[in-house]
Amino acid sequence: MRRNTVFATVLATVLILGMVEARPKKVHQGVKKRSVDLNEVYSMIGQSRLPKEIRPLSYYLELQPFIKEGTFKGRVKIGITWVDTTDRITLNVHPNLQISHSDVRVTQLAPSKPEEAKNSSIHGVNVARTERHAKRPWYIIHLEQMLKAGSSCEVDITFSGNMTVNATEGLFRNRYTDSSGQQHLFVATYLRPNHAHKLFPCFDEPAYKATFQLSVTRPKGYTARSNTRVRKTEEAPGDSDTVWDHFEVTPEMSSYQLALVISDFESIKPSIPVNEKDGTNLDINIWSRKEYLETLKAVPDKIVAIVNYYQEYFNCSIILPKLDIMAIPMYSTSKPSDSWGLIFFKESELSNDGFWHIAHEIVFQWIGQLRTPFWWSDAPLNEALNSYLTSMATLEISPDELEGKWPMNALYSLYYEFGKRFPFSRVNGIRQDATASKTELIFRMFNYTLGKDVVQRSVRKFIRDQWEENSKTFFADDIFTYLNNAANESGKLMEGLTLNDIAATWITRDRLPLVTVTRDYETGNVTFSQEVYLRDRPQDPVERGKYSWDIPIVMVTQDKLDFSETTPKLWLSKDGDRQVTIKDVTKEDSFIIVNPEEIGMFPVNYDSCNWKMLAEFLQGPEREKIPVLSRAKLLHDAWNLAYAGDLCAAVALNMTLFMKNEKSHVVWEPVFAMIYHIGRQIEGSYVYLKFEAYVRTLLKPIYQIVGETPQQGEPSWKTHLRGLTKNFLCRAGYEPCVQEAREQYKKWMVNEEPDAGNPVANEFLCPVFKWGTNDEWEFGLKRVINFPQNCLERKQYERTYLLKTLAGCPKDASKIEKLLVETVLGTNSNFTDADIHLIFSTLTGSATGYTTLFNFLADYWDMIKLKFKDKKHLWDGIVNSATSSFNTQEGYDMVSELYVSRQGEFETADTIIEKALKSIQEETQWSEKNLPVIDAWLKEHLPKEDLDAIEAANATTTPTPPALAG
Repeated sequence: MRRNTVFATVLATVLILGMVEARPKKVHQGVKKRSVDLNEVYSMIGQSRLPKEIRPLSYYLELQPFIKEGTFKGRVKIGITWVDTTDRITLNVHPNLQISHSDVRVTQLAPSKPEEAKNSSIHGVNVARTERHAKRPWYIIHLEQMLKAGSSCEVDITFSGNMTVNATEGLFRNRYTDSSGQQHLFVATYLRPNHAHKLFPCFDEPAYKATFQLSVTRPKGYTARSNTRVRKTEEAPGDSDTVWDHFEVTPEMSSYQLALVISDFESIKPSIPVNEKDGTNLDINIWSRKEYLETLKAVPDKIVAIVNYYQEYFNCSIILPKLDIMAIPMYSTSKPSDSWGLIFFKESELSNDGFWHIAHEIVFQWIGQLRTPFWWSDAPLNEALNSYLTSMATLEISPDELEGKWPMNALYSLYYEFGKRFPFSRVNGIRQDATASKTELIFRMFNYTLGKDVVQRSVRKFIRDQWEENSKTFFADDIFTYLNNAANESGKLMEGLTLNDIAATWITRDRLPLVTVTRDYETGNVTFSQEVYLRDRPQDPVERGKYSWDIPIVMVTQDKLDFSETTPKLWLSKDGDRQVTIKDVTKEDSFIIVNPEEIGMFPVNYDSCNWKMLAEFLQGPEREKIPVLSRAKLLHDAWNLAYAGDLCAAVALNMTLFMKNEKSHVVWEPVFAMIYHIGRQIEGSYVYLKFEAYVRTLLKPIYQIVGETPQQGEPSWKTHLRGLTKNFLCRAGYEPCVQEAREQYKKWMVNEEPDAGNPVANEFLCPVFKWGTNDEWEFGLKRVINFPQNCLERKQYERTYLLKTLAGCPKDASKIEKLLVETVLGTNSNFTDADIHLIFSTLTGSATGYTTLFNFLADYWDMIKLKFKDKKHLWDGIVNSATSSFNTQEGYDMVSELYVSRQGEFETADTIIEKALKSIQEETQWSEKNLPVIDAWLKEHLPKEDLDAIEAANATTTPTPPALAG
C-alpha cells in the first residue's frame, strides 16, 4: 500500500542493518503506488495555464497507430465555444507533435438556439497564421477576425508523431515474450497528469471537460479498448489487414482521462454479477496476455466485491456501462493508470492477494473521474480522500488485510516528523506525503466525531449534486463544505466551528498538538490544555505556544469502557483559551482515556495518578477491554513523552509491564521503536546493560509465542513480528540468537573461496560483529578489502552493507579503531572517500562508535587534517560525526576540551562543533534527569541473576552477552 512512514522504516532499517542506521525514513502502510503522483502534481501547481477566452465542448479524434514503425498520425476536430471575445485559439501541443499550417482549419458553427440559427450559416474562419510558444507547450492559431462570446467553432487539425518507446507516457509501445519465445507488440496510452498533448492537440488541463468520440485503426487479430464500448467496426479502405474501431461517445471528461490500448490480450469475466445501480449492471472484464490469465483468475470476483461496496457507499454507479481492467506486461510507470472505464495495472500489482491496492484505483472512478479536481492544487485532497475511502472499503471487505497497520503506522511517522525541531529538514520530499497522510487522517477524525453516516451522506451529496448540476470538477475546499453542511444538519458540530477551518489548520501546519489532561482528585475537576508537540530537544517554550488547533476531546472512563461512543465531550478551540476545565467525568479511583483509538492526531499526557491507574489496569485480567489501537496508543504516547522529557521515565517503564501477557502485534509495534530510540539515548551509560537485560526479559516471551521457525501460510504480521523480535533480541545479546548467527557465519569462514560470494544471511552479520571474536570481525574486513571488482556475480551493495555492519555493530572499540586506521590513515586504495564518509555517518549510530571516532580524531588530529587537507567534506564529516551524538556531561567535557585545545584549527568545521556543544548541553539535561530514574526502576524489576550477570560483565574488558546462560 502506501507512502512513505518513518516508524515502519525505522523497524525495517533495524531488521536490515541490525540497528546500524540512525536515521529512519517515511513509509506508509507498506509500499503504496498512487494514482496521483503528488511529487509531480506539486511541481505542476505553478504551471502556466491556458487563456480562458475559449473552452472545448467536444472532441472527435481519429488515430492511426503504426505499431511496427512506432509512429502514429491522427486528426482531431474540437468543438469550442467563446467565453469572451478573442481572435486566437490556444491549445496544448507537445513540441514533438508535428502539425503544418495547412493542416489547420477553423469552421464557425451555427448557434445552438433555434431563433439565432435561422439567420446564420456555417462558414469557414480564415486562419491568419499559427505559431508555437517559445517556452510553453502552446500551439496558437491566430484568426483574421474577432469572435464574440457565444460563438462556436470547430477546429480541425491533422497531426503526426512518434510513439514513446523508452517511457510510459503519451502513446507508448511495448512488447512481451511468450513461453515459446515469440514477441508480441502492443500500444497503450498514459496521459495523466498532462501528457494528452503528446498524443493530440487539446486543452490539457483537468478543468476543461468535454465529450470524446474516438476512432482508431488496429490490426485484425488485435483488440482495441478505450473508455467506452466499440460502437462499430469496419474495414480500413485499401488495407485488408486493418480495421477501424469507432467507440461510443464518452461523458464529459478531462483530456488526461482518455485511454486506449491495442493488443492481443485476452479477457476473463467475474463469476458473479455487479449489483444493479442506476438501472445498469456494470460489465467488467479483466485483460492480460493469455499466459497470465490463470494467475488472475481470482481478480474478477474481487473487483466485483469492490465495485459493489463503492456503489452502495456512493449510491451511484460510475455512469459508464463497462469497466476494463488491464494487466500490462513490462509496465514501467510507478503509478497505475485509472482512466474512466479503463484501468491499467502492472501484472504483479493486479495479481496481488490483497484488496487495498486495487480498491484504491477503482475509487478514482467516482472521485477523480466522475468528479475531477479543478486544478493540480486540488489533486492532493482527492488523493487523501480516496486513500481514506480505500482503507474503509478494505476494512469492510477484507478486515484482516491491514493487520492493524492503519492508521497507526501513518500516525507514528507523523508524530516523529512533526515533533522534530525542524520538520523535513533532512528530506524535504516527504513533506507532500506527510500532508496527504494528515489530510487522510482528518477524514478519519471526522468519521469518528461526526459519525460514519454523516460523512457518507456528505460524500454522496458531493458526487450527486455536482453531476446533476453539470459541474463535474471540484476545488479542494468543496468536500469540507459538504461535510460541514451535513454536520450542521445533524447537529453534531459545536456552534462557531466549521470543518473547513478545522481541516485547514491541521493540514497547513508542520506541527501537531499535545493535549495534557490533569485531574484534581480533591475538587473533582479535570483540565485540558494544548500546546505544540515537540519530541526533539532543545524545546523552545516560545515554539510550544506558537500554534493552537480545534481539537475534539473524546473520552472513555474505566467504569464505562465503551469505545463505540466517539462524540466529543468538548472541543478545545484554536481561538479560545488554551486551557479548559470541566467537571470530572468519573470517580477518583477510575482512570480516563482521552483520544481513544487515535481519533485525532495528537498524543495525550496525564497526571501521574491517572497513568498509574492505567498501568495497573493493563496488567490485570480485563486489559483486553481496552482495544488494541488504544493499548498501542497508551504505550506509544507514554514512551514518546518520556523521550521528549514530558513524562517521568519510570511511568513510561511501568506502561511496559503488561507486555509480558500481550499477544497483539499492533500493540508490540511501538515497543520496538521505544527500544530503538531510548536505547540510542542511553547507550554507553551505566544503565545500558541493565536496559539490554530488560529488553531480553521483555521480548523472550513473545518470541516463544510466535516461534523461531516460520510456518507455511502464516499471516505476514507474524513473520514481521518474529523478524523484529529476533533482531532486537540479537541486538541485546540473546545467546541462542548469537550462537545461531556465529554458526551460520562459520560456514563462510571455512569456505575455500570466501570472496566468490556470501552464503550468510544479512540478519546474522551484526550479531557476529557485535558479540563475536576478533577473528570473525577481521574475516569480514578482509572480505571488504578483497571484494571482487567488475564481477557480475557480486553486487556493490553487498560490500556496502558489509562495511556498514563492520563499522556500526561492534561493541569493542579496538575493532572500530582498527577500521578507522585502515581506511582513514592507511594507503589501501580499495577504500574510497565515499566509504570513509559512510563509516563516519554509520558510527553515529552507537555510543561505542561515536566515542571511538572522537578519540581517533583527538589522537590522530594532525595526520587526519593533513589527509583531509583538500577534502573539506570529509573533514567536516568527521568533526560532525565525532562530536554531535554525545548526550552526557562527560561527553560535553570531552568535546569542549577538544574545542578549546584546538581553538582556531577547526576551520570550516568550527560552526559544526559549536552547534554540537549546544546540542549536547540539551541532551545532558535529559540524561541527568532520567538515567538515575531508569537505573532505579531496572534494579527494582530485573531478576537478581540478571543484575549479577551485568555486574560480572562490567568487570571484564571483552564485551560478552550478559545472557549467555540463557
